[in-house]
Amino acid sequence: MKQKTHNKMGLILLIHLLYLLFSLSSAEIAPKPGVCYGQLGNNLPQPSTSIKLIKSLKAGRVKIYDTNPNILKQLKNTNIQVSVMVPNELITFIANNQTLSNNWVRSNILRFYPKTKIRYVLVGNEILSLPDNVTWTNLVPAMRQIRRSLTFFKLKKVKVGTPLAMDCLEVSFPPSSGKFRLSVTDSVIKPLLQFVNRTKSFFFIDVYPYFAWASDPVNIKLGYALLEPNVLAYTDPVTGLMYTNLLEQMLDAVYFAMNRAGYPFIRLFIAETGWPNGGDIDQIGASIYNAAVYNRNVIKLLTQKPLRGTPYKPFVALPSFIFSLYNENEKPGLGTERHFGLFYPNGSGIYPIDLSGKTLEYPKGLPVPTNNEPYKGKIWCVAMRGANMTALGGALSYACGQGNGTCGPIKPGGKCFKPDSMWWHASYAFSSYWAQLRKSGATCYFDGLAVQTTKNPSFGSCKFPSVTL
Repeated sequence: MKQKTHNKMGLILLIHLLYLLFSLSSAEIAPKPGVCYGQLGNNLPQPSTSIKLIKSLKAGRVKIYDTNPNILKQLKNTNIQVSVMVPNELITFIANNQTLSNNWVRSNILRFYPKTKIRYVLVGNEILSLPDNVTWTNLVPAMRQIRRSLTFFKLKKVKVGTPLAMDCLEVSFPPSSGKFRLSVTDSVIKPLLQFVNRTKSFFFIDVYPYFAWASDPVNIKLGYALLEPNVLAYTDPVTGLMYTNLLEQMLDAVYFAMNRAGYPFIRLFIAETGWPNGGDIDQIGASIYNAAVYNRNVIKLLTQKPLRGTPYKPFVALPSFIFSLYNENEKPGLGTERHFGLFYPNGSGIYPIDLSGKTLEYPKGLPVPTNNEPYKGKIWCVAMRGANMTALGGALSYACGQGNGTCGPIKPGGKCFKPDSMWWHASYAFSSYWAQLRKSGATCYFDGLAVQTTKNPSFGSCKFPSVTL
């Protein structure tokens, strides 16, 4: 057994050395951290203002989640590298129709190129995180079609890829055990890696130490997740490689997974990373302070000279996008989803940050975080004050249609029927729904009509259900 372990370590170190030689001998891409420009908000600035804000960040790249022509026009002659996206719903159609692919590239890439410096076409977004459907098996065929279209129009500088989340891995700890999900390895991952390898593109990965830490804050130190120096050193038991932060540990798990799948030399591109500046009451560690610390440390790490890379792949550039430009108020899900921005929708900065990595010191005065420990106590979910009554009625009907007896007490004659108002009834229904179904993934959101509160809305004999943490 000991001899096998030594042989395995020797093989890993040999691949490690070959990758290092390959990296040093090939034309190296500049890190140039960029920013994700999401648009899921009803109060966001115009593209012209947004591009000015992106320039103020000194971003080398920008990623958009569509091919918004107004944004692409505003990016003309800026020298900012641009990543655009083929929407998920088009993947299956493009996979089976080269003419449609050609028309898509002609309409969405060719008409802006080269004045708008489009460098990446990402096909879909986190496809393997969606329920298993035909889109999975059509992903790589669609990428091939887009690649053929780009070649047809002689757009040879534009790379094709697809961003995946960390849930594409079945095993991620220790890093040397990194392995892709068995259910998709042969059908999706290996064809994807073959395509990326053949076209000299990247494996695009969305990597969020925040979520890994928040799921296990007892065993993972906050400073380790925030990339703070001198917090912890973890040694991989197989390779002996030492890790001083969670981001590099997660990235190396992906590198090892690609190695295990037979593709040890493919480059990584961090398609998204970031830390939420706020969230729901029951979400730990989401604060302006932590977001600033993490994102500043990421930029420092990725722009370090000489290039840092990771313990398994040292001295290798890691191009990246920080998520995201704005707090986007229409993103569904938990509160953190709406609080990843570097700017508020009014254009004011949430905290100072320089994506070029040239700013080494930032002004003090960030608000001290108050939620680095899990909240303990009761939480209720109530309707937002001033919410649209028509929308609130629809959400009330939805909540009452779920669960077991969710809305019994607000029926005529029930203990919570009075006061007979839409806001009151919706608040009870939201709290009841959330208390029953939170463990099954339900959120206190309701299309932006609900908010968490620690103030008990119960009165008299009317008792609102709550979530107790």
